[in-house]
Amino acid sequence: MTEKLYRLGCDIGGTFTDFVLLNDKTGEIHINKCLTTPADPSDAVEQGIREMERNIPGFVDKLDEVIHGTTLVINSIIERKGAITGLITTKGFRDVLELGREIRYAPYDIFAEFPRPLVPRRFRLEVDERIRSDGTVLKPLAPDEAKEVVAQLVGMGVDSIAVCLVNSFENPAHELMIKDIIGEQAPEVSVSISYEVLPQIREYERTSTTVTNAYVKPLTGRYLTKLSKRLESIGSTGKLFIMLSSGGITSVETAAEFPVRIIESGPTAAVISGQHYGRLFGIPEMFCFDMGGTTAKSCLIQRGVAGVVPTFEVGRVQRFMKGSGLSIQVPVVDLMEIGAGGGSIAKISKMGTLQVGPESSGADPGPICYGRGGTEPGVTDADLLLGYLDENYFLGGEMKLNREAALRGIEDKIVKPLGVPFIQAVWGIHDLINETMAAAAKTHIAEKGGNPKVVTVAAFGGAGPVHAYGLAKKLGAPRIIVPPNAGVGSALGFFTAPRAFDLVRSHKVGLDVADFNQIEEIFKEMESEGTMTLMKSGTEEEITFERSVDVRFVGQGSETNIPIPKRTFTEVNKEVVRSRFDDIYKKLYGRTYPDSPVEFINFKVRASLPERLLRLPKIEKTVDSIEDAVKGNRQAYSGIAGDYIPYTVYDRYKLFHGAEFQGPAIIEERESTVVVGEDTSISVDEFGFLWIDL
Repeated sequence: MTEKLYRLGCDIGGTFTDFVLLNDKTGEIHINKCLTTPADPSDAVEQGIREMERNIPGFVDKLDEVIHGTTLVINSIIERKGAITGLITTKGFRDVLELGREIRYAPYDIFAEFPRPLVPRRFRLEVDERIRSDGTVLKPLAPDEAKEVVAQLVGMGVDSIAVCLVNSFENPAHELMIKDIIGEQAPEVSVSISYEVLPQIREYERTSTTVTNAYVKPLTGRYLTKLSKRLESIGSTGKLFIMLSSGGITSVETAAEFPVRIIESGPTAAVISGQHYGRLFGIPEMFCFDMGGTTAKSCLIQRGVAGVVPTFEVGRVQRFMKGSGLSIQVPVVDLMEIGAGGGSIAKISKMGTLQVGPESSGADPGPICYGRGGTEPGVTDADLLLGYLDENYFLGGEMKLNREAALRGIEDKIVKPLGVPFIQAVWGIHDLINETMAAAAKTHIAEKGGNPKVVTVAAFGGAGPVHAYGLAKKLGAPRIIVPPNAGVGSALGFFTAPRAFDLVRSHKVGLDVADFNQIEEIFKEMESEGTMTLMKSGTEEEITFERSVDVRFVGQGSETNIPIPKRTFTEVNKEVVRSRFDDIYKKLYGRTYPDSPVEFINFKVRASLPERLLRLPKIEKTVDSIEDAVKGNRQAYSGIAGDYIPYTVYDRYKLFHGAEFQGPAIIEERESTVVVGEDTSISVDEFGFLWIDL
């Protein structure tokens, strides 16, 4: 039997697909990067693995795990390329997707747009049933009516059906009946019921989440089946795992059943990397900054922990306006989109000023300098013309950049229309994107109770290390760290992610009258479900559980999450729960109300398998002095000098533990380039991390 030595991380981004191969026995890491193939992302996966096998022959049949993150789900929602979906709901609730929470995100904008529901009104049908808030049946569901509604939707040509009935989280009997009817009448139609997708209070969020799951389920199922077969066809017998938005990884079967859980699958992995490094180095506040070809995402990691939030938005009409997107209520790492990526397009706004993004040229055609038919100047074009990138060493020399085409594009599209000097235009593009990101980052950090003047900026992604210095300067941050292989930092994060799954169940009951034996049964049911979910990955390892409850003052609109000790809930004292709630509430809001009664809303469980730790390999010294790591000098633009000055260019692969040098410097590796100004000092640690002090 072949020994299973390797784990492969594969992250499909909007522009590039990244690969990291880890030898679990030696800790040795191999990396690769190739352009994403938007028409069929699995093409790039196969291409990248075959390229890697030329350098490491025979590794494919020694794969133990393939861990995969993808933007396929979120892209299909944004681009509206999901299935034709129908919705079956309780009589009177047909329009809940449009009504939402009846909150205008821009109250003074009479032209404010809202996202179109994923299910048009004609595909939303009602059944005359009703379940009370305590789970008792007020009006039974007539099977004949349910069959008629299902037949009507099938006749309209739907590929997928979402079922979301009022209060079904307390009693799912009617939803389960409709699921059985769909299975009998139309077994080829995909089905998502809210009791399985999100058995949680709040009608709009539950309906929106269930509909989103149904909308992307057929597409995700086809893609994951195809990906599994392609991996088998090239000789892989390793288990395939998918990254969850919550920071865990799960089996391909679970991801196909609940694709709404993998919407933020790709960007999450860089945060999990940052979380691992934050704990490793004891960094109290780390600002994780991941800038790729299409977007830039960030997360504040405090004391080695990235926050997980219960809800987020996707497909915003106004990119940075909270409330302008589709609401999704699943656990997700607290990511914030703070700007655009290397492919973001620079143009003249309606006001006659320079604007960068939010539109991106992506992987196809990409920025002008890629030479793949792009005609709109982007951030990467400006970075090349500022001297930050070497046109002959992009992707380690595998992809030559066209400097002259980028120059002509910026001249024609930016310099002439604005009537400004060329240098002002290219520096303006680079500096404007940094300014945009810094403004959003300051808000994000402040909302989490952090201080931008003490955070350590951790740079990931192909473009992150190019822009981290400019971002840190605008934040006032004192330090930057750039891990080895930062350009594929997300893919590296897969190896530090726990194999875990989060479950939630709503049951509204006052603390004073709650039956803790009944609550213990709810927890045991969820733990049993979590066990079955994790067993799909073929593991026999011990599963651990973390419990928590969402508690609020009676009548309040939002909850506070309270962790619960591992012992059974029947042993938990009501006074202890109340005391813990008051302590956390006071910490969050400055005061509490000890005389006001509180109630339970949601019960939560995280089921986890033991973590497989990532052992970072220590770097070997291959040269005698720092001068031996110098590749030469290059004229690049300095924001401090306001002109081109000579930057020393270093080969990152020749830097050694203990090496120290001063900026201005450009440090090149195959997948990314680090650019720092003349007011920095750089040191290298035993693992090859760059520590940059401003």
